[in-house]
Amino acid sequence: MEIETTLPPVELPISARIRGRLRAAKKRFHANDSIAEFVQPGELDALLDEVASKMQGVLESLVIDTEHDHNTADTAKRVAKMYLTEVFGGRYKPQPAITEFPNAEHLNELMIVGPITVRSACSHHFCPVIGRVWIGILPNEHTNVIGLSKYARITEWVMGRPQIQEEAVVQLADLIQEKTQPDGVAIVMEATHY
Repeated sequence: MEIETTLPPVELPISARIRGRLRAAKKRFHANDSIAEFVQPGELDALLDEVASKMQGVLESLVIDTEHDHNTADTAKRVAKMYLTEVFGGRYKPQPAITEFPNAEHLNELMIVGPITVRSACSHHFCPVIGRVWIGILPNEHTNVIGLSKYARITEWVMGRPQIQEEAVVQLADLIQEKTQPDGVAIVMEATHY
């Protein structure tokens, strides 16, 4: 008599499931891309646990005694939360809502928004990038405009990913161009790469 044994299916880590969705959709997932539309409700908490577990391994490889050092006891979880919700939050959160309103006054003169304080991390070493951004907009008198506070929100969203400063400026300019269709847009970024 042959006894059939079946093992329960091995569940893939949440990062592998998200990566699988991205690959199936043929979407890139570089460090400075937003992947929010591929993260399902509740998965960010599971991803946080996965990152914390792997960060604990990094701490162990660095020979840091997290069991007996009260200063590092919860460091893996804190670092995971910092990366997923703060430093790289722009990867996992959807784009902020951008309310448009008619350009009733047919504005077509240069507007400068800034300085907007920004922080990010370089995608080479994850070192902090901290600085300021100024956005120059030349609205098209026949297209809608967005409120000035929205520029800070979308800047924060774009910068909330591992970035190279030059690419961040291009991403931000492209997004503003797409959303507002101005006659001109210019971005100036002054930041320190630590």
